[in-house]
Amino acid sequence: MGAVLDLMESRGGGQGRFDTRMPGVNLVRSFQTIMPVPNMYRPSLCIVFKGEKEILFGDTKLHYTEMECLVVSVEIPAIGRMVGASPETPYLGMTIEFDPAALRDVIQQLESPPLPHSNSGPCVFVGKVDEPLADCLTRLVRLMQNSAAIPVLFPSIMRELYYWLLTGPYGGEIAKLALPDTHAERVARAINYVRDHFSEPLRVEQLAEVAMMSPSSFHHHFKAMTSMTPVQYQKQLRLLEARRLMLSDAANVSEAAYQVGYESASQFSREYTRSFGVAPKRDVLNFKALLAQATPR
Repeated sequence: MGAVLDLMESRGGGQGRFDTRMPGVNLVRSFQTIMPVPNMYRPSLCIVFKGEKEILFGDTKLHYTEMECLVVSVEIPAIGRMVGASPETPYLGMTIEFDPAALRDVIQQLESPPLPHSNSGPCVFVGKVDEPLADCLTRLVRLMQNSAAIPVLFPSIMRELYYWLLTGPYGGEIAKLALPDTHAERVARAINYVRDHFSEPLRVEQLAEVAMMSPSSFHHHFKAMTSMTPVQYQKQLRLLEARRLMLSDAANVSEAAYQVGYESASQFSREYTRSFGVAPKRDVLNFKALLAQATPR
């Protein structure tokens, strides 16, 4: 904890997302309860050092707190928020994106590689940060303060991190990220296709072909992993991309709606409000105000 705070103060203090100079690794601090923020979660490990977080994906809500972690095994649209943060009790956390190639390399060197469960389960779950993993994370944070050492030591610390994850209680789930031809890997193929064609009309049969599964089997495994149907997943991708266009490219509501595949701006606004709990224009204003408050000094 002390190493995390020291690094944040060395980067100007304040709250927000802190660059660590390590690819795919970020530190986060918040002095306030953050409103629910829709986002695209990449395969990653999200650790809470202090405070609490919630994530909602599809029909599933998960809650995780100090020294617990959220494991995400496929790209998924979700809504996350920090709970109960204040200047006296700030939220502190870290996110680490997974490198499937490095994971695969570590698996190949294990004497007894973990076996993925045959049945599809949620692609997002909460686990405990055990002592070996906590020690590894501590070294990772300390390394952040030595820029010259990062290129040399960062890859080896990440390999150690993958080792503890793969040999720990969730090894079978973590292994799904890297092993070929699992149900998770096949569904991930379809998810990649949806991501690349989200503005186009899609058929479940078409996605099943991409995943090399029967339509009924594909639909079952997709829903089991993401807690949503392929159509619902595509809708969330469209809404998230429209939100990005409004925030980053200053697109208005109609422009954003048409660019992501909607034929009606009013339908887009209704579905946006239903999914994110706030109208598009108001959401953009709220997020810009939040961003102004959360930028590190």
